[in-house]
Amino acid sequence: MEFSKSELTDCVVLSQGSNATASVIWLHGLGADGHDFVPIVPELRLPGQLAIRFVFPHAPLRAVTINNGYVMRAWYDVKLSGLQGGSEDELGIRQSETLLRTYVQKEIDAGIPAARIVIAGFSQGGAIALHSALRYPQRLAGVMALSTYLPLRGVLATEAANANKDIPILLCHGTHDAVVPLTLGDTSRDVLQRLGYAVTWKQYPLAHEVSMPQVGDISTWLQERLPSRS
Repeated sequence: MEFSKSELTDCVVLSQGSNATASVIWLHGLGADGHDFVPIVPELRLPGQLAIRFVFPHAPLRAVTINNGYVMRAWYDVKLSGLQGGSEDELGIRQSETLLRTYVQKEIDAGIPAARIVIAGFSQGGAIALHSALRYPQRLAGVMALSTYLPLRGVLATEAANANKDIPILLCHGTHDAVVPLTLGDTSRDVLQRLGYAVTWKQYPLAHEVSMPQVGDISTWLQERLPSRS
């Protein structure tokens, strides 16, 4: 099935057919942009009848402390010790949650029910996907978080939305990831499971990247979350 591509000022959109019945909103990692994961979509080899629209937003430009204050596309600032339990950029994280909600609402306004929307992300984008989906007040189809961790995990129990208490979660991580260490993925998985979330955990002999076996697992998971409407 061929995808049509639209380049907008704030995102890249790939559409499978003219009338989408489901959406995947996929957030890129630090320093990348919405084009980053566009090439993966054809590799998913999704059946044409699924009629999925993929939305790849561009993160805002901001100074990033861990990169010497260099301005780049980032969903939030990363402090020098931020990934190791240091100070998190709570304001930036919550601003990106608000921004992500505008993309979800656009899909709903376009006729896609929230229950047919998957939130996905890689690395920093995956952190925002997890943070936001678990707090979203309407039931979503699922959340897919790749090579990432759960931010602001200490307050999730009090902020989690009841509508997504049993949302399917796919966590994928590389065992050789030096950017977001596997231990952070393990900890995030354990926190989510203790809170009762349905987590599917996949790990691969990878660094901070995505492999073809992982793409196959993502495809299978998406087809289970967004089955064809007959």
